[in-house]
Amino acid sequence: MPPHTTTNLVLSVLATAAITTALVELYHAYNDTNTTTTTTKTTSKSKTKLPQPSSTKNEYSEELIREQLARNYAFLTEDGMSRVRSQRIVVVGAGGVGSWVATMLARSGVGQIRIIDFDQVSLSSLNRHAVATLADVGTSKVACLQSHLAQIAPWIRVDAINKLWNLDSADELIFGDGFDPTYVVDCIDNLDTKVDLLAFCHAGKIPIVSSGGAATKSDPTRINIADISKTEEDPLAKKIRIVLKKRGVVEGIPVVFSAEKPDPRKAKLLPLPEEEFARGSVDELSALQDFRVRILPVLGTMPGMFGLAIATHILTSVAGYPMEPIEGKNRYKVYDDLVKSLAAQQGRLGIEEQRVPVSVGDANYLLEEVFRGKSPISLLSSRLVLSRWDPARELGCSNVVVMTKEEQRNHEKRVLLGGEDVASVYPAEVVTLVNKRFKDEAYYSRFR
Repeated sequence: MPPHTTTNLVLSVLATAAITTALVELYHAYNDTNTTTTTTKTTSKSKTKLPQPSSTKNEYSEELIREQLARNYAFLTEDGMSRVRSQRIVVVGAGGVGSWVATMLARSGVGQIRIIDFDQVSLSSLNRHAVATLADVGTSKVACLQSHLAQIAPWIRVDAINKLWNLDSADELIFGDGFDPTYVVDCIDNLDTKVDLLAFCHAGKIPIVSSGGAATKSDPTRINIADISKTEEDPLAKKIRIVLKKRGVVEGIPVVFSAEKPDPRKAKLLPLPEEEFARGSVDELSALQDFRVRILPVLGTMPGMFGLAIATHILTSVAGYPMEPIEGKNRYKVYDDLVKSLAAQQGRLGIEEQRVPVSVGDANYLLEEVFRGKSPISLLSSRLVLSRWDPARELGCSNVVVMTKEEQRNHEKRVLLGGEDVASVYPAEVVTLVNKRFKDEAYYSRFR
């Protein structure tokens, strides 16, 4: 994108934000002058009135609660729902992901929820927040959630703590007022704070589940739940792994993340214009030290799906419901056989060292991501093996092709042993496709 186009884009975003902020202020002023009249009219027309938590918490009958949670009882069983309703869960971060986590935990009957966040609802929050409306813009995110959740499940306890979580206040915010958490949910988007929370809970043996980065992601089929040690294609999770490893934490933290591959055609982090850098240190532009100042391109549906995946993981885990997330494609036998096929080929080629620089994880990556699960020669997806492509090049992910067993034998006979050029053995479209796959692999490998 040309520099002047980027500058115009960012300036346009800032101008739009200023205008919409003014409109929201006018909306609030108008709304304040009409609150009494509107409330009176709404009450007179409504046949039923939702109970308010302050006056009806103890009056909401168990019969009504069970009716509201009937589908959950049918799914998770009586015993499972008993455990769900006894949960005391802390959600740190009440934005696009955290708001959906808190909302679905409340809708599912979790008895006590504590929400911690320092931020306010903005107009740009409305594309992904679970419950916020225009009337909530300018209010704290935790108060917004507390108010809306009271209208959904007035019998549960919702603590709203409008503060920034950090190590200095960790004990107070998580354990204060006698709150003994059974689970903590990390929905923080700042690296340092996120790592501190994960390390704090890991050291204290508090069950925690973490959210990876939903920004710039768009493929719902790539959302995974896996241990932090097995996350992939998530730059945020990668950084977390590195920092946690230095603190002695390498596994034991489940993470919801997207394994969607980066693509030059897809959304990226919007750059800051040159004039912002000219103003001084970029860090000084943020509202809080070390917090991001750039605009994150976010498709509003993705944080919601991350949040729903986290809530589902917690509910099924505490209820004892049999749910075992598939890590990747979960075809480890297939990938292991692919590696063995490549090692066997080394022997047929007279190479004494049959160990190959391609792991089971590499085989997964080559089959599923680079070659899309099929041979580029015949486009078949059965009886697949791996084969060296160019005998003159070093063996590795950039010189290995997925093909059928029959194609492997022919390739060995004519190219690897016979010395024929691939251009004379295969049609031009096959060679072009293989070269394209290698080009894709070169790009993908930058993010592995």
